Amino acid sequence: MTETLPPLLLIGCGKMGGAMLAGWREKGLGETIIVDPFATGPFPGATLLRDVAEIPAGFAPAAVILATKPQEAAATLPLQARFAGSAVFVSIMAGKTVAFMQGLLGQGAAVVRAMPNTPAAVRQGFTVAFAAPAVSATQRALADTLLAATGEIAWVEEEGLLDPVTAVSGGGPAYVFLLAELLERAAIEQGIPADLARRMARSTVAGSGALLAASTEDAAQLRKNVTSPKGTTERALAVLMEEAAWPGHISRAIAAATARSRELAG
Repeated sequence: MTETLPPLLLIGCGKMGGAMLAGWREKGLGETIIVDPFATGPFPGATLLRDVAEIPAGFAPAAVILATKPQEAAATLPLQARFAGSAVFVSIMAGKTVAFMQGLLGQGAAVVRAMPNTPAAVRQGFTVAFAAPAVSATQRALADTLLAATGEIAWVEEEGLLDPVTAVSGGGPAYVFLLAELLERAAIEQGIPADLARRMARSTVAGSGALLAASTEDAAQLRKNVTSPKGTTERALAVLMEEAAWPGHISRAIAAATARSRELAG
């Protein structure tokens, strides 16, 4: 495979870091180092190290991808400050602001803050990103390439939007999986065999998502298309659409997640 990516340093290779690495591998990895004391691999085309101190002195990454937990940021970032003169830092840590990261890396550090989601594992992710003023056009283009390797990417000019983005897009897959879980449970309660209930719930959620992605109609219209007047779906939606039920709970859930993202800023 032709190497198309410049040298990369990936700090943390859990589920999201691993999904991003797999996407980069499809593009063609250049020299890539992973630092993660707990990762097991294997990681074809990349070198796994357990400690930052093991990074060769001459290694000069074009991008440092920060994929550790937000709670580990204060201990992890100062160890990467030596790369601040040339590398762009791409952070997928929830809540941690550009100002927080630059406080540990140096005020001139080129930082991109991004929030991907777990469908990145199947290259169907959605990432929203914000670039600090110190990020050059070339560095932003590299960050775009790295983030787009797992799906669609959108850029925003206001960093504060990353908090509700984290609540909606970052956490969104969990809400969808909960819907599948509840549909399966309700089907079983109505007497449908468990194996059929699971297949039906999963296929319904996945198929509806595919239809939504392919359609030019908005979600509200697609919902109406399924809802025959005085039919079974209308009866179910009458329950779900009560203010005390779905709409109110979803709004409160997103507000709670947005608040937690801001709390993580530290």
